[in-house]
Amino acid sequence: MIIAYCPTVNGLERVELAPGAALPTTSVWIDLFAPTHEEQKAAEKLMGAEIPTRDEITSIETSERLYLEPGAVVMTAQLPIATQMIDPAVSSVTFVVNAKRLVTVRYGEPRSITLLSKKIQMDGSIAHIGPAVLVALLDIIVDRCADEMESASSQYDALAVEVFGVGLNTRKTDSYQVAIKRLGQIGLHVSKMHDVCSSLARMLLYIGTHAKRLGLNDDQIADCTMFGRDIHSIKEHGDALDNKLTFLLDATVGLVTLEQNQISKIFTVLGLVFLPPTLIASIYGMNFDNMPELRWQQGFEFSIGLMLVSVVVTFLFFRWKRLL
Repeated sequence: MIIAYCPTVNGLERVELAPGAALPTTSVWIDLFAPTHEEQKAAEKLMGAEIPTRDEITSIETSERLYLEPGAVVMTAQLPIATQMIDPAVSSVTFVVNAKRLVTVRYGEPRSITLLSKKIQMDGSIAHIGPAVLVALLDIIVDRCADEMESASSQYDALAVEVFGVGLNTRKTDSYQVAIKRLGQIGLHVSKMHDVCSSLARMLLYIGTHAKRLGLNDDQIADCTMFGRDIHSIKEHGDALDNKLTFLLDATVGLVTLEQNQISKIFTVLGLVFLPPTLIASIYGMNFDNMPELRWQQGFEFSIGLMLVSVVVTFLFFRWKRLL
């Protein structure tokens, strides 16, 4: 599907092209969503540069996602949709940009693209050229990255309060399993955001290197530099959050170990408490003719009392040693 954005008085008008329809030559932004071969070729003809296919986007090496075409600069980066998607072709977006137009190739539905679409249709201050649209999109993407990282941080804070503040249910291992599973989910979220920030940082650096080729003005170059610093700060936040997640995971596993040790301790102490009466019962259970108290009338009461006394003495001994 091709969605073209053409200049109007108030902004850029969104035009969703029917299959086989001609691509407007006034298009400033061409958004290719899961394009067919014919749609891709039409965009290439208008752009004057080759656009990578889905297989090429998937198989492309990380170091080769940024390169120059005779008529444009081609860049592939992961967007915050990567926090929910595993398929790299779905989470990655390719930007083909020159001084006049911007082409985006995507196979997922990043929220950043939707937000930009709404913004450029209402904001007439955005210049009707590809680099200006790209800078506006980068601004939205950086904000989305910050929101995703803050979301992960909030989830961590809530879980940390549950573990250290309220406390987990020590009688049910299900609460520990849920906590560890949630920790893993937050960790995956942060890990994917690391990939997003790394790809965006490389892309922003590449844009700054080819600013003249793209026709960026001083304000746009300054904006890209600021975006790079913001991405670096978000990545540092992610690094700190990753360390805190590791600490919380170790603490949760430690609580599980303490609970298991407590259960083992209870069984061990109970075994020792009932060891003396077991010994007494074993002795009086021997089938020998010549045994003391064997034919004693109060022998049964005496043996039961002796067992009870041994239990009480053993219990008091463990309490004195603070083992119970």
